[in-house]
Amino acid sequence: MSGVIEALHIFDEHNHAVLSHTYTGRPLSAQHLLPLYLEHPAPRPNLIYLPNTNPPTLVFSLHHANLLYIATSSQEVEPLLALEFIHRVIDAFEEFLGAPLIAHKIENNYDVVAQLLNEMCDAGIVNTTEPNALRDLVEVEGWMGKLLGSINLPGKPGNLATSFSNSSAPSLIPSNTPALPWRRANVRHTSNELYADIVETLTVTLAPSGRPLAAFANGTIAFTCKVSGVPDIVLNLTSPSGKHNLGGIMDLPVFHPCVRLARWKERPGELSFIPPDGRFILAGYEVDLLPFTGGQGGNLKLPVNIEIKTGLGPVGADFEVRLHVNKMMLSSGGPSSSSSSQYGRGGPHSGSPGAPLLGELVIKVPLPADVRNLSEIRPSKGDASYNPGEKLLEWHVPTKELPSSTSYFGLRCTVVGQLPDKDEQELDPSGFGFGAEYTYNEPYQSASSKTREEAAAGDEEERDAKKVAQNKMLMPTSASVSFSVKGWLASGIKVESIMIDPRKSKGLGDGVKPYKGVKYLTVSHGGVEIRC
Repeated sequence: MSGVIEALHIFDEHNHAVLSHTYTGRPLSAQHLLPLYLEHPAPRPNLIYLPNTNPPTLVFSLHHANLLYIATSSQEVEPLLALEFIHRVIDAFEEFLGAPLIAHKIENNYDVVAQLLNEMCDAGIVNTTEPNALRDLVEVEGWMGKLLGSINLPGKPGNLATSFSNSSAPSLIPSNTPALPWRRANVRHTSNELYADIVETLTVTLAPSGRPLAAFANGTIAFTCKVSGVPDIVLNLTSPSGKHNLGGIMDLPVFHPCVRLARWKERPGELSFIPPDGRFILAGYEVDLLPFTGGQGGNLKLPVNIEIKTGLGPVGADFEVRLHVNKMMLSSGGPSSSSSSQYGRGGPHSGSPGAPLLGELVIKVPLPADVRNLSEIRPSKGDASYNPGEKLLEWHVPTKELPSSTSYFGLRCTVVGQLPDKDEQELDPSGFGFGAEYTYNEPYQSASSKTREEAAAGDEEERDAKKVAQNKMLMPTSASVSFSVKGWLASGIKVESIMIDPRKSKGLGDGVKPYKGVKYLTVSHGGVEIRC
């Protein structure tokens, strides 16, 4: 599908235009485009079609760091291409201007921003988007050049300022640069290092009984290469069931353009590539955790298991959140383990695969809109608070309170519903019984004390039953858990080895042995949820 990107607009949090860059044609202006975009109700999709403009326009939008990025096109264009282009623009801005991106940075560095936009898209056709390649094309003035450029020195200040310009400025003289758009030319590092970080994000839905209904782990392999020359690297992955089954475990794999796909298809689990300089995303994947347990979920091991009991107390106004932390995650809480392992004594250090470390444990319990407040909040560990505006109960358990003799924690709360209407109030506000019916036909003191007691007991049981039914509607229906675990992955995928092929590499130097490191991290941003 052919098509071009005609313009890119950036708006701040106040809907003021920060930047408008036209690539080709006569696209809609920022002042004309923004009202048409805001006419659509929130949440607005990433792709909006405006049929009433001349010509009809496709609008691709993306929010990032309180900034709104909008790309327009009057021709048919692949939506993923336009959205990926916006993502690449954001990555390039963060690489050159620094994160977080704010409107002030873009306005004060327009010379760099204009060069980036012109190099990344030429006449509407997406061109160079790799940050390392842009380093060789975009001229960035160094801090010394900016300082001396603003001072009027005698002689030739321009030459003095230019002498202190950034070394990353592009050279007009062609050098022996490899044909790799993702790697800069003539890379030199004093300390050669290779790091691999695997991060998995959990998305788990549990039934009230605790049985998993769905469990997925979305993984990202981030690689950091600080090696001189042009290294050719081979990274081998393995799984608990062996390397030969890795292709069936990792669903929907995606790779950086530097990865040789033919090598992966021939030998699943083997990533062969010439990396960009610095940190980049090497690969991504998805793992379905339920096939590991035959679809039953009985052996699905999570760092934290949660259980909710509702309708507790004499009138069913209490509920309890019970938390069970895997003891394997509690074995690395002491600070002595990390210090002793530095000198070869003791066990593995905290946060390693041998001693995973659980932290940032937060439990969120949304409550119905009819809940007015929580009269009692009693956590056994950590701190809990209730936000009446958002109807949300948050329970924070610090890492320092997790290591203990027991791995079970609890939180018990009492809900308070809305105030009853005047017609539903059972007590007379005057206290003289004017609201009760009274007839003169009834005999004086005809009812015995026993009959009155039975009637009062029956009325009390009826009121309790009514309160139980009302409090049942105030109970939570779900709860979510957020946490992070260093040194553990839910899928069990591990890095077997990281090797540099000296025969295919160039410019490494003799006897260079880079330092290698691997880290594993599992996070859940409210992804583990249980239904009540």
